[in-house]
Amino acid sequence: MLLAALLTTAAVPKLLVFSKTTGFRHDSIPNAVAALRNLGTANKFEIDATEDSSVFTKENLKQYKGIIFAMTTGDVLNNDQQNAMQQFVESGGGWVGIHSASDTEYDWPWYAELVGAYFKSHPPGGQTVKLTVEDPKHPSMKGIPKEWSRADEWYNWRENPRSKVHVLISADESTYKTTPPEDHPITWCNNAKKGRAWYTEMGHFKEAYSEPLYLQHLLGGIKWACKLK
Repeated sequence: MLLAALLTTAAVPKLLVFSKTTGFRHDSIPNAVAALRNLGTANKFEIDATEDSSVFTKENLKQYKGIIFAMTTGDVLNNDQQNAMQQFVESGGGWVGIHSASDTEYDWPWYAELVGAYFKSHPPGGQTVKLTVEDPKHPSMKGIPKEWSRADEWYNWRENPRSKVHVLISADESTYKTTPPEDHPITWCNNAKKGRAWYTEMGHFKEAYSEPLYLQHLLGGIKWACKLK
């Protein structure tokens, strides 16, 4: 019985949640981490949450199925740590970026390809925007209405990522005040050799992490990127 219990424990997939900031710090980070822990408990995966970048070594990352950048900002990893994460993802690990993960590591070319786009600016936060689901068959779209209206802080991009990623959700700019009007991807996914990356711009406010539809969307992205059942 003890052996069976040990085998069951060992089989539970683990994800690393990283929320280090060297720029703007969101006060919703604790809410995000708590919500991710709850999703893990409910869906049979474990969460290790940290802001210690020294955990990014090739050996340590082997224990994880995926890495979640939960509202990181700025330069959070040194060169060796970057190399460890790149090897992890390209070897088949998952990566999930939440909100200001796109306001992170501006001088790392590989990360630029992974995240898909970098933050440029945003209009006043809290505007309710109509979102359009572009790929309703993707696992992170399960249960999401084709037209989904919600309030958040909506980023403008330095460069439109559409040509480099698979867009899952876009924003209808006619439903809020922003400049300049443009095609506006919000959630997308892509591949990095054997690994998968999934990013959502949503998640600025604390309230998002008690919003059932948003959490369902986030869970679907995590399961897809990290290849969880």
